[in-house]
Amino acid sequence: MSRKIVGMLSGYAGLNYIDWLWQQTPHPFGEWGNIQMLAQASKPDFLLLYQFDFPRPPQPPSSWRERFRRQKPQTSEFNIESLLRNVPKERVIYLLREPPLDEVIEANKRNYQQAQKYCGYVSGPDDFAPHPDYMPAIWYHSNSFRDFNEMSPPKKVKACSWITSGINRTTTHRQRLDFLRSAQANGVKFDLYGRNLPEWAQKFGEISHKWYGMAPYYYNLAVENYAGNSWYVSEKLWDSLLAWCLPIYYGGSAADKLLPPGSFLRLPSLDEKGIAYIKEVTATPDAWYEAKDAIAEARQIILHKLNLLNWLSEYVTKF
Repeated sequence: MSRKIVGMLSGYAGLNYIDWLWQQTPHPFGEWGNIQMLAQASKPDFLLLYQFDFPRPPQPPSSWRERFRRQKPQTSEFNIESLLRNVPKERVIYLLREPPLDEVIEANKRNYQQAQKYCGYVSGPDDFAPHPDYMPAIWYHSNSFRDFNEMSPPKKVKACSWITSGINRTTTHRQRLDFLRSAQANGVKFDLYGRNLPEWAQKFGEISHKWYGMAPYYYNLAVENYAGNSWYVSEKLWDSLLAWCLPIYYGGSAADKLLPPGSFLRLPSLDEKGIAYIKEVTATPDAWYEAKDAIAEARQIILHKLNLLNWLSEYVTKF
């Protein structure tokens, strides 16, 4: 079988390495079924635009001062096409990954409009996407696929962790930080890890591998920065389950449709009720033991079905 090469282009800083997603397959060099993922391939058969932000159309200067300040021409459609590596439109895939937060809805809509000019398939986790759909799973552990697929639960020695960041640029990010402050102020016991957290946060510090902040814990707080539709679910849930944690999850209803019942717990709200719920659950490991079989089933679904490589393989099969 001749595998099709899938290249990738992203607006995310740092996703410029050729081995992107190679840890999500048991086979060498990004192979999965009928595809091989080579992000930087110069002549791929298919091209994935992954959360790619199209430049805004040229705007007329608002004043003569702005006209003279402009040092370089704005990006043109010709330059966009030059990034597509001569892949035919019907084989260019656009997947928008970020949720439709109020602060970015207009930018998301603009990206969808631009993507339809160059891409044969355009999708994202919101109702106004050309093809509304869940985002295929990627995860941020460095463990190998074989490790995840074959491992038994690691030894659990502590109750609960939360890995999050201090990002506060949107209303929902700030709501999450407010809940973090309230949870710590009200004596909720969990180990906090993350980057750029506020000075007031009682934290363990940053970690370079999420595995170490999840695997030793029975429970993990997985709090999305968006819970407003039935499409959006992120790596927060996949990472937690792959580490054999029982996630205490705050997010939309997408997870209920993708994962087996009992594989995660629902955090009811980001308020006093939610705080009381976390205290009750994490007081004993009983809920984790009850959920262990469901967690095992969910992990296999993430690895083999929801996996972005599997999604790409099924998409390529249509051609």
